[in-house]
Amino acid sequence: SGHPGMPMGMADIAEVLWSDYLRHNPAHPSWSDRDRFILSNGHGSMLHYALLHLSGYDLPIEELKNFRQLHSRTPGHPEYGYAPGIETTTGPLGQGIANGVGMALSEKVLAAQFNRPGYEVVNHFTYVFMGDGCLMEGISHEASSLAGTLGLGKLIAFWDDNGISIDGEVKGWFTDDTPARFKAYGWQVIEEVDGHDPPAVAKAIEAARAEPIRPSLICCRTVIGWGSPNKSGQASSHGAPLGEEEVSLVRENIDWPHAPFEIPEDIYAAWNAVESGRAVEAEWCSMFDSYSESHPDLARSFLRRMDGELPTDWAGKADQFVASVVAAGDSVATRKASQQVLEGLGPMLPELIGGSADLAGSNLTQWSGSVPVTAEDATGNYIYFGVREFGMSALCNGIALHGGLIPYSATFLVFSEYARNALRMAALMKIRSLFVYTPDSIGLGEDGPTHQAVEQTATLRLIPNMSLWRPCDTVETAVAWRLAIERREGPTCLLFSRQTLPFQTRSSDT
Repeated sequence: SGHPGMPMGMADIAEVLWSDYLRHNPAHPSWSDRDRFILSNGHGSMLHYALLHLSGYDLPIEELKNFRQLHSRTPGHPEYGYAPGIETTTGPLGQGIANGVGMALSEKVLAAQFNRPGYEVVNHFTYVFMGDGCLMEGISHEASSLAGTLGLGKLIAFWDDNGISIDGEVKGWFTDDTPARFKAYGWQVIEEVDGHDPPAVAKAIEAARAEPIRPSLICCRTVIGWGSPNKSGQASSHGAPLGEEEVSLVRENIDWPHAPFEIPEDIYAAWNAVESGRAVEAEWCSMFDSYSESHPDLARSFLRRMDGELPTDWAGKADQFVASVVAAGDSVATRKASQQVLEGLGPMLPELIGGSADLAGSNLTQWSGSVPVTAEDATGNYIYFGVREFGMSALCNGIALHGGLIPYSATFLVFSEYARNALRMAALMKIRSLFVYTPDSIGLGEDGPTHQAVEQTATLRLIPNMSLWRPCDTVETAVAWRLAIERREGPTCLLFSRQTLPFQTRSSDT
């Protein structure tokens, strides 16, 4: 019922990846050390649904028949939480690759924090499919640039280089030298791969997996709508259904004599990954059992963090901290109060990780326990995002989706406009991603109207499922941070002032 071109064009690549390389367990989609697969060009969602169905995930053929229908588990673009195996929502182009950078960064950080000699409890790849549209979006630059700087060698992206978008041949509006661009980011670039030649695809994947430091871009030349006698290689196959007559011609052309939604048992048997997935996870579990005996505290912390649970003593210690803030009665700017909260709560939460878009001195997101995450040492908890508001926010969504870490990001409130769609995706996916914004008003010094937040607070409040706090003093700041950290069913915006705000006297019950 729509967007047949990309699934037909990337099917050969997907078959090689999913059959021979992807490490996953369809019977346990949330296994922590699974490879992550992201369809950044989300309009090709039927390819993903078909892969999940054939591999043995709980996605029956009836759901594929309901593709793009209201309330189905197979919506027109992949949506997190609807079908097992969907790692993120990827309707808006470019955000999938940014989410993937966040997931690959999570893998690197968690591996550095938990792996010990003989025990690689965190060791998986993040694979991303993306098209020309993803690469035209500016967010792909923001995220991919940072991925190269941070040395995310477990990130492998496949560029669907078919030369076609909705409006026609992209040579009229997209003439970038994409391989040169990614080489400049510090990626390994594998060029001129025939996306319809399985051995060539496999060779490229092998080369990508063998590179330990640089992310890899596999440039796959493909034909959109491959197999369609009259619409392959044309924009007409991008979004519109092929039509019954053309579908019949495709079946004849690729020698597929079976009726719609009829899949022979031998095909099912060849694709099914349930048993192999169980075996792979069982091997990991056996290793983790030994790890637990050798490193019991690390093992308990890993399981707790991957389950998204807070430390057992969190509530009590958080109560004590809030009480200390009440007792202190300080009158400070709430951005300073926010930094004090990080000082107080940060030591309790080894999973808390975040940073600022080149505004740490203004957002006050650093605290005494902040340790930078770098390409050489990923054991830290602070990310220098650079001036990348959109990429930073979508990357943090990927961190939240991966599990094991609680991300926060920060910039000026007025520049939340740059990041707005990533905030909307966080709310749509109901994930724990924290967005810190300062200054919270027009009171920001001499920067003028370009930096003065006027309508941003009101419009952020309009996002469904977004929790927003604009605290009046130190106590409300502490409570806001605490509840944002405890909120597992959605994101939170924390808006803090540049101006000193007076402490509000409270009774013992408030």
